Amino acid sequence: MRRIMLTVAYDGTAYHGWQRQPDKNSIEDRLDDCLSRLLKEPVRVIGASRTDAGVHALGNIAVFDTNARMEAEKFSYALNQGLPEDIRIRASREVPADFHPRKTDSVKTYEYHILNEEFPNPVERLYSYFCYVPLDADRMDQAARLLEGEHDFQSFCSAGAQVESTVRTIYSCTVRREGVRLVIRIRGNGFLYNMVRIIAGTLMEIGRGKYPPERITDILEAGDRRAAGPTAPAKGLVLVSYDFPVFSEKNG
Repeated sequence: MRRIMLTVAYDGTAYHGWQRQPDKNSIEDRLDDCLSRLLKEPVRVIGASRTDAGVHALGNIAVFDTNARMEAEKFSYALNQGLPEDIRIRASREVPADFHPRKTDSVKTYEYHILNEEFPNPVERLYSYFCYVPLDADRMDQAARLLEGEHDFQSFCSAGAQVESTVRTIYSCTVRREGVRLVIRIRGNGFLYNMVRIIAGTLMEIGRGKYPPERITDILEAGDRRAAGPTAPAKGLVLVSYDFPVFSEKNG
């Protein structure tokens, strides 16, 4: 039995998130259906990140097991022939049979996109959050950098999340302005439920002047979801990449 890893990109607009759900259209469902038709055997993928409804991805990861002899690199081409246009496999490779994307050390990169101008842009409506209130990107960037390092991010986790620990490490968190667009970019070893969207909502509160950048430290210390800002809408969030150091070490 071989284990194949897929790098998956998708527009999450039409889907109820990554994870399969009864009577719901999900990314996992579409991958399972396409693989099962291609290989003529039941296939169920294991996903790395269970993104929410409306969240997009350039580099989510999934693995599946098969006895098929097809070259690993060819799966991406074959699957793209049968997948809907809003899902594409960007790469495929064989990995060790015991590799599990959620149980292997990884570095995840997310971006949150904000359209910050007077009127909405219909072309951007599915891929960014519109905010007409002027946002100070420098203040937001100052606040974002206070999130870097190892912290207890309980204040940035939606209530009811079932996790053993709310401690995570953020390697970098920045905010940059690109014309009328603001991009929050965050890299870390793991993220709690809705964590990036809550961070985005909190940084926007700081950007519009409601709090000083230093408020981030108080929010972290509070350990209470009520201390942070609102959860930003899903459509502005993109899972940019999922990197596994174990593969880089072997290649290096």
